[in-house]
This record gives sequence, structure tokens and C-alpha cells, in this order.
Amino acid sequence: QVQLVESGGGLVQAGGSLRLSCAASGLTFSSYAMGWFRQAPGKERDIVAAINWSGVNTYYADSVKDRFTISRDNAKNTVYLQMNSLKPEDTAVYSCAAVNRRRTRVPAREDEYDYWGQGTQVTVSS
Repeated sequence: QVQLVESGGGLVQAGGSLRLSCAASGLTFSSYAMGWFRQAPGKERDIVAAINWSGVNTYYADSVKDRFTISRDNAKNTVYLQMNSLKPEDTAVYSCAAVNRRRTRVPAREDEYDYWGQGTQVTVSS
């Protein structure tokens, strides 16, 4: 069965950095586009960043552009989210998602993804 396990969340001060990891198993990782989403209490789940199967194309939400970087290591079946210059409004549960898609276009909608991890909490203090 497909499993996605996030790690790397925690408590950090504003202006600090964290790197999230998502380890995938039970799939042919290089055939999957991967995405990061986040959800704050009482809010809808929103796209943060996504990367296509080969890693040549990426997508970023405007709110994180120039601060966050998504990358993948297909040899390790892992996708990463490097988060710099963190702000209190970045506080949320961050979830990893996957979809079997070998296309150039990067999926950016929640309903385009088939598999989800349990999420990891990121808390940014003032």
C-alpha cells in the first residue's frame, strides 16, 4: 500500500528555517508528481508547493514564493520542503500528497492528488 510519512515539523521563531521531508513507499516514486499542502485551524487546506515527476517543473503559492523551495530525490523516494524566513502566518499542519502522473504540468489542485500523509505540525512564534 502507498504510504507517505512527513517529518521535520516543530516550533521555530519568526525568521527561522525548517526543512520538511516526506518519505514515500509502496509506489514507483519517479512516476508521481508530489505536492505540499497546509491547513491552519478553521481554514481551508491550501497548496504550498508542487513538483512534477522529473523535478524540472515546480509551482509555488504566491504567499511562499521566494521563501520556500520544493525538491525531490527520486533515489531516496523523498520530497522536501525547505522553508526560510518563516512567519507566524505559516503556522499550520503541512501534508504531503502524491499522484501518479508523468506529465510536464504540475498539479496544483487538492482534488488532483490521490494519496496523502498524516501531516506534520509547523508552529512559528512571534
